[in-house]
Amino acid sequence: MRFVLRVLKALALLVVLIIAAGTGWLFARPPELLRVGDGYAAKIVCSNVFIAGRDADDVLHDDVQAPGNPLLRLVRVSVERDSGRVTARFMGLFASSYALYRGSLGCTSVPDGNFEAAINAVPFDAPAKMQANDAVWPQGEGSGNQPDAKIAAVLADSRFAGPAMRAIVVVRDGRIVAEAYGRGFSAKTPLIGWSMTKTVNAAILGRLMLDGKVSFDDDHLMAQWKDDQRSRIKVSDLLGMESGLAFNEDYGSVADVTRMLYLDPDMVSLPANVPMEAAPGQRFRYSSGTAVLLSRIWMDKVGNAQAAFSYPHDALFSPLGMSSAVFELDARGTFAGSSYLYATAHDWARFGQFLLQDGVWNGRRLLPEGFVGAMRTPTAASNGRYTQVQAWLAPGSSNAAFGLPEDTFWLSGHDGQSMAIVPSANLVIVRLGLTPGWLGYQPQALLKAVLEASPQSRVPQQQAGPERQVETQP
Repeated sequence: MRFVLRVLKALALLVVLIIAAGTGWLFARPPELLRVGDGYAAKIVCSNVFIAGRDADDVLHDDVQAPGNPLLRLVRVSVERDSGRVTARFMGLFASSYALYRGSLGCTSVPDGNFEAAINAVPFDAPAKMQANDAVWPQGEGSGNQPDAKIAAVLADSRFAGPAMRAIVVVRDGRIVAEAYGRGFSAKTPLIGWSMTKTVNAAILGRLMLDGKVSFDDDHLMAQWKDDQRSRIKVSDLLGMESGLAFNEDYGSVADVTRMLYLDPDMVSLPANVPMEAAPGQRFRYSSGTAVLLSRIWMDKVGNAQAAFSYPHDALFSPLGMSSAVFELDARGTFAGSSYLYATAHDWARFGQFLLQDGVWNGRRLLPEGFVGAMRTPTAASNGRYTQVQAWLAPGSSNAAFGLPEDTFWLSGHDGQSMAIVPSANLVIVRLGLTPGWLGYQPQALLKAVLEASPQSRVPQQQAGPERQVETQP
């Protein structure tokens, strides 16, 4: 009996030692997977609480835990409203990660916990928040648009709206003809576009092209590339996802994209230092890293930091009346051009209408002639799926497979964000939600149903050209 007791005591001690060692390891060197999960939770909760005005517990449950990795269900989050700080910890104890709210510049992930550096990275005056007016959309937020009952019926059908839809807006002939919102969301709720942000980021770069400050053919783009073959990478290669950089976009593991977004306070560092795997223009590789590089490139071309922080607002959001738009930066002051633009569905639709009109708004050309045409022109390396300027022709499945107009092009983002632009039908459809890819939802079905419910639409007066042209001066 004594021997058995000694064995049991030894086993109990061993278990205690293993638990203590494991706990110490989690405190001292938590796995990257846990750090990424906590970083994601802190950032998403921060943005949705401080930008969208949502409840932190609801965001943690609905946006972070419900659709994601089961480990995320063990994440606990605390919000300090006075300081704008959000902390996330696995089991409330391990792998601490942080996010910080910086006013009209939104939230940033602070993976190193250096709040002072994150605050000092944007020490300038942020752009003042625009106020929406009561004019009829798109000039304002007035409700003078006449709803279309047939299209409204399509939006009310869950087969077309899809699981966890949060907002759908249909614009035909320049007016909102139908819109629908999920429970707890409205026309006033700013929603994340995820990778639809890439196309907005490209348009901001296009504004600088109009001023002659950057061109498609610019190379020698980063200082660390000057002495190797990466110096041959052009702006056009980055825009078309054909840079040749070996950036890993696999969201099923801890990869380059998740390290960039949630483990590195300087998002530029990782994509700027990955090696080449192919010559520029030879291989298509979808890369959020290249979108962040484009942010850094256009910010450096603006001229100074204060002007760069204000440039999205001054050059694009203000002229279009996108009063809700919040474009977030990393902890060191580079716009997260891959992922982090929040805006209401009405404002996302304004951007779509802007592209439908070939980059012209209120009679003023804001993008070079041919820029939107390049956004509609497929690249050979992507086998016709992706375009020359950060947009899709065939996200998931071809337009032809769904019987859609040939001139349809798309903005597409993580978890079911999409925007369809159909110049021949004078139509824009924005669909936002929390719909993971494994649910199998395809926005092409929604577009097809809306087209079938629509009367014959007029062909828009301003259409994008079929190919990229040389940028022009204003």
